[in-house]
Amino acid sequence: MKLSAPIFQLKRRAKLMARTDGIALNEALDQIARDEGFARWSLLSASMTSGPLSETILSRLEHGNLLLLAGRPGQGKTMLGLKLLLDAARSGRRAVLFTLELTEEQAQRRLKTLDEADGAAANGIEVSTSDEISAGYIMKYMAGSKPGTIAVIDYLQLLDQQRSKPVLSEQLKSLEDFARETGVILGFISQIDRSFEAAGKRLPDIHDVRLPNFVDLGLFDKACFLHGGEAQLQDVL
Repeated sequence: MKLSAPIFQLKRRAKLMARTDGIALNEALDQIARDEGFARWSLLSASMTSGPLSETILSRLEHGNLLLLAGRPGQGKTMLGLKLLLDAARSGRRAVLFTLELTEEQAQRRLKTLDEADGAAANGIEVSTSDEISAGYIMKYMAGSKPGTIAVIDYLQLLDQQRSKPVLSEQLKSLEDFARETGVILGFISQIDRSFEAAGKRLPDIHDVRLPNFVDLGLFDKACFLHGGEAQLQDVL
């Protein structure tokens, strides 16, 4: 069943209803769900998880969130980030890819390959491949964006590769502050340390993220870990 609005907008509508009508948030959520044709909010939410992973992730992101998309090479993390941008573009949001890994031609080709419609969504995604990509560059580029705008950074560990740029921990904290203030959603593609493959775990977790230097990964709100064709989306606690 197609919703009248993206799920993040329905959540905002419920929060406003709860404040305006003086009712509990769960009651407001259930009312919104009934308006959408579901008996309860839990049923509406469950129906959204049955679609593609990128759509599920998009439905669970709130304005100002920081998202981590992490996996070993070849596990589909970049593809997932591109699909997330395509879904955002289809829903009418501004979508931006900042990549220090791909050329603009490579990025555009991958986007068009993944766009199963007429290519309009792929054409609507902005791509920046500047060597200057860093927290300051991203914040300047995204200034004035509407809340709910989505940007994907490819990838986290390259942001401070040049010594002229601030250390990664400082950049991530600046980007977190920027996201909270503006409502922009930032997704970071991330490497997983190769020691994960010897650990015998089915999926990596937050402790497996490759970090040559300290970074507070608690700044992220949600993380999706991929390996061997499986994926797990979780809140970062």
